[in-house]
Amino acid sequence: MSIAPEDRDNGKLKIEDLPGSKSEINALQATRSYGWTSASRSHPGRVREVNEDACLDQPEHELWAVADGMGGHALGEFASGLAVHRLMGLPVAKDLVQRVKAARERLQQANRDLRAEAVRRFTPRIGTTIAALLAAGRRCACLWAGDSRIYLYRAGRLRLLTRDHSHLEAARSRHVGDWADTLIRPRANLVTRALGCEDTVELDEVTIELLDGDIFLLCSDGLSNEVSEMSIEQALIPGICAMACGTLVGMALERDARDNITAVVVRAEDLSSPDRTEPRAAS
Repeated sequence: MSIAPEDRDNGKLKIEDLPGSKSEINALQATRSYGWTSASRSHPGRVREVNEDACLDQPEHELWAVADGMGGHALGEFASGLAVHRLMGLPVAKDLVQRVKAARERLQQANRDLRAEAVRRFTPRIGTTIAALLAAGRRCACLWAGDSRIYLYRAGRLRLLTRDHSHLEAARSRHVGDWADTLIRPRANLVTRALGCEDTVELDEVTIELLDGDIFLLCSDGLSNEVSEMSIEQALIPGICAMACGTLVGMALERDARDNITAVVVRAEDLSSPDRTEPRAAS
């Protein structure tokens, strides 16, 4: 993965048209607690020998993350590993605002660590993308920088919660659709924001209310570049986290799989729902 200066779009990401995101959720705001099941899988792909991806899968802490390192071989592996290590064990809290604040502080520390390590190693940059999902009570938040993604599967529909920090996405937001008319074509893997690339990293955030049965996918671009959203949706429909991870990584490997591939699948279950069923044997 490469990084370049960001072509900034000051418009804030808006999550709209999510089934049950307003009046339905307001009608369900009785006190409730959520149970979590999740699974993760990471693979170096068919070309690279080193896996520069790292992931965090901690349902007991209501915390998940994917990081895609850059800098080449050991440096990228070091960067992604440091980012998830900084988040590891973030204390569970009832207040999502405070929890997000604590996660931001940890990621800023990771950013400073990577900047310092680059100076120590006499290299221009050691960086990594980050996409993190953290929950508290009836809500969850996504934090991200770069092009690792978080999807939500709800009520039979897949939605992308994050927006890539990349030149390709910036061009799309400007409605530049015909690359033949441009002198420089955006490269899909050229990210504009990541940990370790500036003195302070800017993290985007989306917060949503949870609904029973929500399923999240966190993934690196090695998966999202190879597997269509329709295929992702089909893999998530059964609601079995481990099976979905295996299916998604398997589909990416059936293609070129030129990059590392990482998937973390997370399912939320409303423990107070009268329609609650017993947890599946495989998660």
